[in-house]
Amino acid sequence: MDEIVRGLVRAANLICTADPAVLEIVWLSLFVSGLALAISTVIGVPAGAALGLWSRIRVRGLITVLLYTGMGLPPVVVGLAVYLLLSRSGPLGFLGWLFTPSAMVLAQFVIALPVVAGLTMIAVQSVEPGVRLQVRALGATRWQELVAVLREARVGVMASVVAAFGSIISEVGAVMLAGGNIEGRTRVLTTAIVLGTRMGEFDLALALGIILLLLAFLANAVLFWLQQRAEG
Repeated sequence: MDEIVRGLVRAANLICTADPAVLEIVWLSLFVSGLALAISTVIGVPAGAALGLWSRIRVRGLITVLLYTGMGLPPVVVGLAVYLLLSRSGPLGFLGWLFTPSAMVLAQFVIALPVVAGLTMIAVQSVEPGVRLQVRALGATRWQELVAVLREARVGVMASVVAAFGSIISEVGAVMLAGGNIEGRTRVLTTAIVLGTRMGEFDLALALGIILLLLAFLANAVLFWLQQRAEG
């Protein structure tokens, strides 16, 4: 028990003094996850909304099944796939991305995209059908109809983005395989926690764990605030 208390005290000290090593890991984590989330949102929200709105899209059923499968895809499998794609003998080896932040962004993008698109599709499908009929009656185009429905489903869409952020900021297998957990280059919160625990550096692992929990709390707090504002 005393060791846990001492570790928590040292962890709090690392956070309060803004330890450079901690800040570097946190910054890289936010950069990688933020960029992957932004790309996933730009692609996934329109794609999910289109799947939810337009039932006549060819192979819609197959795409939906693939999205649902992707939402439960093990991150370590994604990391392995990205590793093989970016390795020297892989089809994308010429990019030279393996063991770089770019490879980590790619891995997290693959994880986040099905979550954003799939949950957006569900949110759009739950919108009252009368909204679409009213918009059509006013002479809106298909894209204007899409925007109108997304506006009605905005809380669900925001929830999909927050869920995707939570899934990628807290995963470890994909970024470790794709990024290599290199100090000063590709070490993020989750991989640093794993390494710190293995090395017996529990103060650093606890500090990063606390920060990771705070990030998850802040993301969900923002979502709750947006929900309350939308309902108000």
